[in-house]
Amino acid sequence: QVPMVESGGGSVQAGGSLKLSCGSSEYSRYCLGWVRQVAGKPREGIAAISETGRTSYRDSVEGRFTISRDSAKNTLTLEMNSLRPDDSAVYYCSAVWGLCDYVTILQPRSGWGQGTQVTVSA
Repeated sequence: QVPMVESGGGSVQAGGSLKLSCGSSEYSRYCLGWVRQVAGKPREGIAAISETGRTSYRDSVEGRFTISRDSAKNTLTLEMNSLRPDDSAVYYCSAVWGLCDYVTILQPRSGWGQGTQVTVSA
């Protein structure tokens, strides 16, 4: 499997917004999600979306982040609002088959891409 390529990261001040994207036609029928990792800490799943559009969020991001997918364009998006310094991390896309939630996306069939860095300053 080929890892997806993430884009859209950057540096913002607390309270700001960013929009991350990734995509691949190879995973159009998979559960898709976003995972993040702070250096020296384990990866954590933050949001997932099923092929039918059902979503799952980690408590710390629910209400601030929105995951969506465009099946026609084979793209996955994460809109992040009200960003906080503890959201700073490298963000990765994930594609899994089967049970779909923000935990199961930690075991992707797609493997891990390079990720995109998000830095939120206080």
